[in-house]
Amino acid sequence: MPRHPTVTSLAHPRRGGVMVVGGAIFALGVAVGTMTQPILARRVTAPVASAAAATPEDGPQPGAEPLARRLDRRIVYPADLLRIIDGDTFEARVRVWPGLDVDTKVRLRGIDAAELHARCADELAKAQAARAALDSILAQGGVALSQVGIDKYGGRVDATVSTRITADVSAAMLNGGFARSYDGGRRGSWCG
Repeated sequence: MPRHPTVTSLAHPRRGGVMVVGGAIFALGVAVGTMTQPILARRVTAPVASAAAATPEDGPQPGAEPLARRLDRRIVYPADLLRIIDGDTFEARVRVWPGLDVDTKVRLRGIDAAELHARCADELAKAQAARAALDSILAQGGVALSQVGIDKYGGRVDATVSTRITADVSAAMLNGGFARSYDGGRRGSWCG
């Protein structure tokens, strides 16, 4: 006698036709799912469709903007520093809700620092100095993120960052000469 049931033994009438009953339940689930999906889709897309039909005089409509633009930028998220990546990016464990932490890469809003994957020796020296400066600032503790948005490259967030001592880390990096202003456009060369 086999230790594990086989497909043919499960379909046997004395065993209650488990395979037949299981197949019927699966088919019923698929049928119900296909019938309810159009109803749910209409409910989700209805506000977006009405927002698209709204005129500019009506003002912004709820649900008209992408999710990244609907985030409440007034919320301040406490974070624990995990590692420094370069002079304008670090990885942190961010508390998004009590008991819920998210590990993510954070790009400092409004600045650009030299890249560690440098094209010249001058850029490499500037990148190492910027990384060390960011490490020193974030070591102050009390790291917090505000005005959080989705970075244009994905896989990380764009945020205004502060510490216990430094109210705006981006401004501190600019004032120290470790970075330059950046508006999301084409970045200039650090060589030369």
